[in-house]
Amino acid sequence: MTKLLRVLAIAVVALVGIAAVASVAKAQTKPLVTSLGPDFPKTEIFIGNSFFYYNNSMHSHVLAMQRAADAANKQAYRATSVTISGSGIDWHDVESYFRPKAIGSYSFDENNNVVFNKLDKLFDVAIMMDCSQCPIHPNLKSVFTEFAKKSSDIVRAKGTKPVFFMSWAYANKPEMTAQLAEAYTIAGNENNALVIPAGLAFAKALDKQPEINLYAADKRHPSAAGTYLGSCVVFAALTGRSPVGNAYLAGLDAQTVKFLQNIAWDTVQEYYGK
Repeated sequence: MTKLLRVLAIAVVALVGIAAVASVAKAQTKPLVTSLGPDFPKTEIFIGNSFFYYNNSMHSHVLAMQRAADAANKQAYRATSVTISGSGIDWHDVESYFRPKAIGSYSFDENNNVVFNKLDKLFDVAIMMDCSQCPIHPNLKSVFTEFAKKSSDIVRAKGTKPVFFMSWAYANKPEMTAQLAEAYTIAGNENNALVIPAGLAFAKALDKQPEINLYAADKRHPSAAGTYLGSCVVFAALTGRSPVGNAYLAGLDAQTVKFLQNIAWDTVQEYYGK
């Protein structure tokens, strides 16, 4: 093989590799539900596992962003998290989370006073997530499909909209991004549910700034920046509003916040085709 041919062969291999990486960070199926508007939700329950509860729980960061974006009506926003360590979607007794005078019957205001809530319904949306591998695991993906429907039917019967949280790939297994994106998008379409593309946002952020630390030491759970990015994606998906410029910084530096907010908004717009 001549030197020129060797160079061309290497170039072709490189281009194929780049295309393969680029194709990882998206779902092949397009989401059918792309907005919760015009009556955007103000209250949510997060049902999942440690991916939610790391770093003082994602629900608290989403709530802080919602209240920062609508300070005049901040008391109208409420969020609750129900998590089980390492859990799959089938571990949760979702029906029990909606029993009267239990979850959501009281909360705490900004001065740490107990406030008893008078509720017409518990939550506007239920944001649900399976374990980090379950939707794509050969022995567990059928369980994901089964319980995505069961859980959606339960929360919808309570007057609550089901929403699925698309989780992210492990730091050392980027191929999980496309697999999870596809599994969650299909589940969302089958259950007429919105899907929050957090996993795609992780992939986009790492593509643009690979030096950013989105993971804890185990390469699976989120760092503080990872939780903030996920929260920005949830905020954008739930409210239909850009998180860019939101005053809630979660203790991160302004430059990192600006980057993550933009990544979240770009990801949501692209995934929903807007």
